[in-house]
Amino acid sequence: MSPRKVSFRVKSPIGIISENDSTLFNFKLNIIMSKLSITPLADRVLIEPAAAEEKTASGLIIPDTAKEKPHRGTVVAVGPGTKENPITVKVGQTVAYSSYSGTTLPDNGVDYLIMKESDILAIVNL
Repeated sequence: MSPRKVSFRVKSPIGIISENDSTLFNFKLNIIMSKLSITPLADRVLIEPAAAEEKTASGLIIPDTAKEKPHRGTVVAVGPGTKENPITVKVGQTVAYSSYSGTTLPDNGVDYLIMKESDILAIVNL
């Protein structure tokens, strides 16, 4: 017996969401953001760093002591910006940043980075 595909429609504060709707991603992101207890101020951005590489391209396993700090992550929250520095990145975008930028903030067992938007080097389109 083959598995049956289940379709759904959810009534949410942002409207009705179906399984093929692009707002489903935004809905999941809003659920994640509602669990955050950190709100960036001014031109600050909250980033969830990507996981460190566990294997090399050739398949060798990297030990924990040799793993590099990740240089990219996903924007989880943004501040309102300032008159001089309006915010240009959006929640959900993948960004690249330098190795030593930002401050680590733990929240609900996850380590986030908070940094100025000017510390972000690029928006990565995957």
